[in-house]
Parts: sequence; structure tokens; C-alpha cells
Amino acid sequence: MSLRAALIFVVLSQIAGWTEPLLAATDKPNIVFIFADDLGWTDLGCYGSGFYKTPHIDRLSEQGLKFTCAYTNAPNCAPTRACLMSGRYSPRHGIYTVSTGARGDEKFRKMIPVKNITDLPLSEVTMADAMKQAGYVTGMFGKWHLGKGPKHHPSQRGFDEAISASRGHFGFKTTPSVPVDEDEYLADFLTDQAVSFIERHQDEPFFLYLPHNAVHTPIHAKETSTAKFQGKAPVGGHHNPVYAGMIDSVDEGVGRIMAKLDELKLAENTIVIFYSDNGGLGGYGELGGSTGRNITNNAPLRGGKGMLYEGGVRVPLIIRWPKTIPAGTVCDEPVISIDFYPTFLEVAAAQPDTTHELDGISFLPLLKSGGKAKLDRDALYWHFPGYLQADVKAGTWRTTPAGAIRVGDYKLLEFFEDDHVELYNLRNDLSQKQDLAAKMPDKANALRDQLHQWRKSVNAPMPTPK
Repeated sequence: MSLRAALIFVVLSQIAGWTEPLLAATDKPNIVFIFADDLGWTDLGCYGSGFYKTPHIDRLSEQGLKFTCAYTNAPNCAPTRACLMSGRYSPRHGIYTVSTGARGDEKFRKMIPVKNITDLPLSEVTMADAMKQAGYVTGMFGKWHLGKGPKHHPSQRGFDEAISASRGHFGFKTTPSVPVDEDEYLADFLTDQAVSFIERHQDEPFFLYLPHNAVHTPIHAKETSTAKFQGKAPVGGHHNPVYAGMIDSVDEGVGRIMAKLDELKLAENTIVIFYSDNGGLGGYGELGGSTGRNITNNAPLRGGKGMLYEGGVRVPLIIRWPKTIPAGTVCDEPVISIDFYPTFLEVAAAQPDTTHELDGISFLPLLKSGGKAKLDRDALYWHFPGYLQADVKAGTWRTTPAGAIRVGDYKLLEFFEDDHVELYNLRNDLSQKQDLAAKMPDKANALRDQLHQWRKSVNAPMPTPK
């Protein structure tokens, strides 16, 4: 579109009463959102792993922006995905966990957990709905986890093309059903679908959502991938060659997508995002009594998947956008799952649905400043009113009902069974080993009060004592 034509278009738009800022289709950046499952904060080479090898993701980091304080809205799969797709905290949509919050043996639970739902309510305007309205063709291939019925399939939630997949990494099933070879590996299949989508829609702005099932259990990898790590000495708590092989397949997929964008000359105008839905499955051994599976290790972060400690909710996030983000930059500003929705709206110069209140804030200023900007946010919040078991027979937990808040460098966790709180300074104590609640009662009380006010503002339901 010529400058003259663009000016005429803007004038006519204003005369017609169109208030939404519009970009020409050729100006809208494509968005490729690659979403790993259960990948821990240190499970990538560019985040410090000396055992796992991720050359393609590392190159993505070298070419873009690496976040050190990216969070998920929950310590496990479904609620994070619900918050991501809705742009809203869990109390708004009612998805707090996978399946039910009444996990573990009932005799060990001291509270009655909040009722959990598993289908993202149809009243929620999804991120895909918004991107489609903004002029994007939308595609989703992988783990949906927000409803199994026909009305809840991603093809009915804003995606023009959608294939959901489940039931393991080999012998998996898809909806709608797609012929799959018996020995085909799911991560490869999903990457095939993503590459095909990019090829078919290269001449129009596209939003591609690629939520991998890897590296979620079962821990299955291709033999060729596992062989790369057999006999390798453990490094810093990373030791499992099969798990490393799963990461390797995800990394290969990232490389294939980057190569396709280069081949089609789309890389300059495409935002590529790599993110995880919660912390890694591991880091439980040091927590006394918890015997959760230690597939990986999130050190120096405390704990892992299923916990509101940093190891459960702090994750890798890398964003490449050559036209905007300086290469090789790092951002220490905290961001969280609900922030992607408003960020994508701003990128697309689209207005949010006025009937759908968003809780996140756009972090586009971070992208434009190479991570140097500061976001105008009072706090980050978490609400998990249920149980996640560790050892059912022993009655140990990854988490009991709890909430958390981060303000500046301080993070407070509140445990609902006995109302005790823990306070940590994350700048000085990233591993959360020094509970400051007793030493700083005023700070702890102020953050607890702020957390309570937030729960009241979003009508967060609470578990009840037996």
C-alpha cells in the first residue's frame, strides 16, 4: 500500500466512524507461539543446562530477547492454558487445576477444595477469537486441554484450523482424526502441521499456536534422540537421557520452523515465541517428605511443577522479532501468562472486546526497548485452592491450597490450611531458603492484605475447613 493510499484509507476510516486502529495486512507481524509442556526454567542450554542440548532455541535467544522472570499463572497445565487463552486470572474462568482439586487421599486433606471445571467457558473470548477479529488466519496444533466436547474444540474457539492431540508421544490420537504412522513421534507430527500452516498462509498475516505435549510424561523419546545423551555424565541435577531426547525433538522442531520462515522470507516480520506452561517435574527431594518424581531439576529455583515456589511457576521465555527487538538482549522485568493476550492485541493494533475484561497488561514496551522498560503493574497474583499430591500413601503434597503474590523483589506465599505465610526476597534469595516473614512482619502483613484485597476484587472462591 502506497503512502497516499494509506492516508486515504485512514481518512475514510475516520469518516466512517471506525475507532479501531487498523494496520494494512502486510504490516501486521505474523505470530508463532511455541509452547512446551512441563519444561523447566533451566532445561535449555541458554538458561544454563550443561546436559540438555538446545542449539536452535539457543540461537533464537541469541537473535531475540530472553526473559529471566517469566511466570505462568499456575503450577500445572490446564489453568495456565486457560489464563493464556482468556487473558484472565483463574477466578474469572474457574479452571484452577487438571481434573479435580480433590487430589490425593481424602483422609490427609484438611480442607474441602474449590470445585474445579475443566472446560473453558464458552463465554470467554479467546486469544484466537481476538486475533481472528484482528485480521489473522489462526491455527492450533497440539495439546488443547480446555475441553473435549465438540463445542469446546479449538476449531470452535477462534482457530480456523485446529488439530488437538493426546494419549502419549507414540500411538497418539488426534481430533479430528488424522492418519498417523504407528512409529511417528508426536513432536515431529505437530511440527509438520505447523510448517504446512506457514507455507499455506505465507501471503496473509497468521497466528500459529503450537502447544507441544513434550516434555510431559510419559517420558518417551525417539531412540535416535536418546542415543545422543546415553552415557553422558549428569550435570547439575540434569541426568535423564530420554528426557533430554524429548527436549531435543522440541528443539529440532523450533529449528525447522525457523528455517521455513527464512526460506519464505518471513522471518523479519514474524514474532517467534518460545514458552513453557509450568516448571519442570523435579526438585522435590530437598523439600522433606515430598516424593514427587524427579525427572529434571529446577535448581537454583526451589521446588517444581505443582508448587507455587519459583520452581513451579518461573519458566523460560524467549521472543524474537527482528524488526523490533535488538538481538541478544535480556529482560529481568516480570511477565506472566495473562500478558500475552493484550500484547498481541497491541501488536496487531486491535481493540479488545469491551465485554471481556482482561487482567494482563501489554509488555510490548519491553520488546521495543530490548527489555529495558518497566511495566506499570502493582503485583503478580496466584490462586490455587486445591491439592496436588506427591506420595498418595504417605499423604505428602506438592501443594496444599495456597495463594501467592509478588511485588517488586518480594514474594509471599499463603497456605490456607493453617494460614501461615512465607516471605522471600527473590533478588537476594532466588532459591527461597530464607523465610523473612518473622523478621519482616510489616512487609508480610502488607503483602498478605494486598493478596486478600485482590482475591476479593476477582471474587476468588476459597476452600473451606472440614
